[in-house]
Amino acid sequence: MAAPLILVSRSPGERRVAWLREGRFHRYRVERLSAPEGVGDLHRGRVTTHVPAMAGAFVALPEDGFLPESEAPGRKIPPEGTILPLRVTRAAQGGKGKRVSARDVPTLPPGPVGLVESGPDAALRFAAAEPEARILTDGAAESARLAAALGRDRVRLVPRAFGEAEEAEAETLAGSAVALPGGGRLLIHPLPALTAMDVDGGEATAARDRGALRSLNEAAIAEAARQIALRDLAGPILLDLAGLSPAQREGLLPAMRRALAADPLTELLGLGPLGLIELRRRRVLAPLHEVLAGPLARGHALLRRALWQAAAEPAAALTLCAPGAILDALRAEGLALREYAEATGRPISLRAEAQEDIARA
Repeated sequence: MAAPLILVSRSPGERRVAWLREGRFHRYRVERLSAPEGVGDLHRGRVTTHVPAMAGAFVALPEDGFLPESEAPGRKIPPEGTILPLRVTRAAQGGKGKRVSARDVPTLPPGPVGLVESGPDAALRFAAAEPEARILTDGAAESARLAAALGRDRVRLVPRAFGEAEEAEAETLAGSAVALPGGGRLLIHPLPALTAMDVDGGEATAARDRGALRSLNEAAIAEAARQIALRDLAGPILLDLAGLSPAQREGLLPAMRRALAADPLTELLGLGPLGLIELRRRRVLAPLHEVLAGPLARGHALLRRALWQAAAEPAAALTLCAPGAILDALRAEGLALREYAEATGRPISLRAEAQEDIARA
């Protein structure tokens, strides 16, 4: 049995962290370094606007956040203008700002609005949850930071943290289809109000073989539970199994419950009237599909490719070719372009093109 590992891959503007058990991704996170999600951060925040209709108040951290009444001191929102210690409990997601709590936070001396203490990033969270895991990273600064926090014996600097298998799995997490053992696919479709998951049974469904169908759906249930956690899906989740009667679907609910046992954020609600397995997952981190969406995410992926190419061809001057929205996002952020130049010793040229590519200048 493979020992647990935590892989920390550093590239311009981003940090990718994979926690592996038995050689497969158990948890995965992509962190944008110019905009940390900040779950666990301790702030001095100022109450800016009471919102009775939402049972809470907006706060300045200095960026916008939301304090529910249930998380306020004594469950009562302080007057507008009050500065108080607040802990971030949910990252900004779905167009909504961070959610904060004033419960179980330390007393702070008076001071200005702003960050007081950062919460743990994904690598530190995973390392705390898996104390026996070794940490492999391809970033020298990451190696020093993690060794200082976790001890040098746990951390090793390697040329490249993600091998071909890990890159392939990370690529799969950006798509909607996941192959199932023995055939068939699990299709994952995040929507604004919910996430729909569908089991495409392929030949097993067409053949109507009862044993094959059950095996297929059992595999789909295990993979659905894994993908929900890997992708940090949240809110209502509906799973449609393949080719089973309502009674047979009901009989697989214990398997669903067992598959979810390692994920305390997900609750099994049961079988709904349409025969779909209904789940609900608490929102904490932004879902992976939101993190990977947009022109800045595409720009970071291109710079990662460019960094690999620059390592293979150190004498080559490279040009990042991409649509204007991607180039504008990289220029506006700034960090990833600076980190690329620092890593390679020269800036990368940018050229507006319809197609994404890395070319020699």
